[in-house]
Amino acid sequence: METTLRAPCLPQPGKVTITPPSSHGAQLAWLATAVFCLTSWSSPGLALAMGLALALTVGNPFPTLVKKVSKPLLQVSVVLLGFGMNLFGVLATARQGFLLAAFTIALTFLLGALLRRVLRLPRSTAILLSAGTAICGGSAIAAVSLAIGATEAEISIALGTVFLLNAVALYVFPLLGHALALTPVQFGTWAGIAIHDVSSVVGAAATYGPLALQTATAVKLARTLWIVPVALIAGLTVRPAKDQPTPARSRKIHIPWFIGLFLAASMASTFLAPVHYVAPFLQLAARTGMTLTLLLIGSTLSRASLRAVGFRPVLHGLLLWLVIGVVALVALRC
Repeated sequence: METTLRAPCLPQPGKVTITPPSSHGAQLAWLATAVFCLTSWSSPGLALAMGLALALTVGNPFPTLVKKVSKPLLQVSVVLLGFGMNLFGVLATARQGFLLAAFTIALTFLLGALLRRVLRLPRSTAILLSAGTAICGGSAIAAVSLAIGATEAEISIALGTVFLLNAVALYVFPLLGHALALTPVQFGTWAGIAIHDVSSVVGAAATYGPLALQTATAVKLARTLWIVPVALIAGLTVRPAKDQPTPARSRKIHIPWFIGLFLAASMASTFLAPVHYVAPFLQLAARTGMTLTLLLIGSTLSRASLRAVGFRPVLHGLLLWLVIGVVALVALRC
């Protein structure tokens, strides 16, 4: 009887075998970081950085839970911020920025259409990037994608691009604000216009002071209301490609309900004196919730999503972002 000897499986020269971390170790690391984000030593920028680091090293062991929790936590945190803001100040801020919002939104879509031709991007991708830049990042992308019947790939590319720019803005904007000697009101207005998502707007403004935070929140939430007319116009004017592999588009537009609750909280803070006694605790809960939200958002990044974005969409989004940021800054400084 012949005996066959098999050579042991050895790693090939020039190749490195990487052993993935155990799921238990990843869970412990993730939970320990989440607990740290609940302490006073953490900050929005640090939380986002730790979320990114976890996602790119040990991965996200709770992807389904994070997806379900991050958006409601962000919305609740924004509502809690309303308990520390005067309603008349919120409305005055929104009214003062109405014309600038209308101008910058129109400019973003016009410039986005021009850049699409230069960079040869798919039309739907360019529209989603323009909507995310002009209004409120991921929320606008989600709403407009339903209206125009965008594919999952196009949505992922737009969301990935906006995510990367949000991460940069959270760190760069406060540095630029101090370097340019912007007042808290100027910085809050600038952040509310030029930063994509509500989470990064609040995170950046929180590092600039309470007045900047209040201004940025009011400006951004007023800008979020533009989702409705923009999605309606996009749904009526944009037709999906005939070969687009998606189901029929939906005419249903998801209105951000938390804005109404934010205004109700601001109204309670303005007219109900007892609210003033609990407002500091609610504000602390809001800031803590926002910090934890940024950790959750950062942990959703993956190497696959980074590879899927590509150079041209990032360049499209970056150029849009730079132009709108500069235009808004010049308008505020004049």
